[in-house]
Amino acid sequence: MTDTDFITELYCRVDAVLHDVPKHSQAHLYPSEVVTLGLLFALKGSMGQRAFYRWLVRNFRPLFPRLPDRTRLFRLLVSHQKWVRRFLAEPSLLGLADSYGIELIHPRREGRSDKQIGKKGKSNQRWIVGAKLYFLLDHQGQVVDFTCLPANLHDQAFHPWIQNLQGQMAVFADSGFHAKQGDPDNLKICPRGSWNGRMLVETVFSLLNHVCRLKKASQRVWSALYARLGLTMAAFNLLITWHGLEPDENGIVHLSMAEFAM
Repeated sequence: MTDTDFITELYCRVDAVLHDVPKHSQAHLYPSEVVTLGLLFALKGSMGQRAFYRWLVRNFRPLFPRLPDRTRLFRLLVSHQKWVRRFLAEPSLLGLADSYGIELIHPRREGRSDKQIGKKGKSNQRWIVGAKLYFLLDHQGQVVDFTCLPANLHDQAFHPWIQNLQGQMAVFADSGFHAKQGDPDNLKICPRGSWNGRMLVETVFSLLNHVCRLKKASQRVWSALYARLGLTMAAFNLLITWHGLEPDENGIVHLSMAEFAM
């Protein structure tokens, strides 16, 4: 599949989800075009805004003839980020929760700017200055919900998002989510070495890191960072289900999206 064929098919799949979202009378792009461009930006995660826009204009301008200026495009991605929640999976009976550290600046640059949004915290036994992405997966590995908080907060800060699924989903998580004051009734803490579902979480971590380059981000305001995370979660759900989620003879679903790395 060529890149042009992939982008065309991606647009068709996005439009199938957003077909009922009307186009503003003064807008140059349809909602499906805006989200498709955002998903491409999520896949080219290691690129900054300027580099991505140059790549897009150089290679795929005929696919988006009414492409707005760079700044206008990224304002659209931020202002319409609510659309990406349509691509999240529905809650299932069982779910998995974990957090993922995102580096925003080098630790030696901490405190140099009054507008810094990242905070110092630990991720994978090392210090970072950035944010924590929290995501909730269903039993097949699709993202059901997500949010983002500063990296200095403990995983217990994500309890309200787990509590919101009370009566819908039993959520399994590691000991980092355990609180002395009590956990949500639907949170099940799994001790180290007793959680087979951890392999599914590690697979998701690997795909986000190697395909979407999410370990580091260049956004400098929360709204832009949250928009990129939402687009990345939407792209993840679309791409792992591209060929269907068929289990093997052992009942294991193998997640893959490496073929879509751009």
